[in-house]
Amino acid sequence: MPNPLLRRVPRAEMNEYCQSAYDGSMKLLEDASVVEVGANAPHIFEWYRNGFYNDVFKNGGVDAISMELLRGRLAYEHGCVYCQISDTLAAYKAGITEEQWGNILNEDATCFSPKERAVIKLASQMALPNMHGELTPGLYGELRNHFTDGQIYTMGMAAAVLTGMAKMIFVYDLVEKDAACPIVPRRADLLAAAE
Repeated sequence: MPNPLLRRVPRAEMNEYCQSAYDGSMKLLEDASVVEVGANAPHIFEWYRNGFYNDVFKNGGVDAISMELLRGRLAYEHGCVYCQISDTLAAYKAGITEEQWGNILNEDATCFSPKERAVIKLASQMALPNMHGELTPGLYGELRNHFTDGQIYTMGMAAAVLTGMAKMIFVYDLVEKDAACPIVPRRADLLAAAE
């Protein structure tokens, strides 16, 4: 369970937008830590949820399936349980199959088209654990077979924002993390080593 140091804004003190996000988060995940803390800066919280997701993620000129595969791969590589649950619903709504979603960490699975495989590979290059990520000529060629340079840039920008948000929500302890999460506080590392 998340245990943030930043103040959790009570629902009654939130603006209408944050209250709606709080209700949705509680219904889906039975936890609204990310909303409670985000409500300390409601204009920033709303910008991320509306501005980023509407302007870049949904209306940036890249098809919904590609964008959902991109963020799904990131969610599972990053280990964000909050993201995994909410992204799964969005992925199915966009038309991603259960087989594809179950193989999101395996870009070589036969259920993916070459286009989908290229998107998943790009996400892997952008993920937090990959300190040697690179848009190689080979990956660029795979992406360029299906996307314009503008679309490739948009996917990179979306992955950068999602990856940065993942780091922030982990550092601020706003979401539940699974065992794959690469962000482990030093004190947890020290405790594990002492056992």
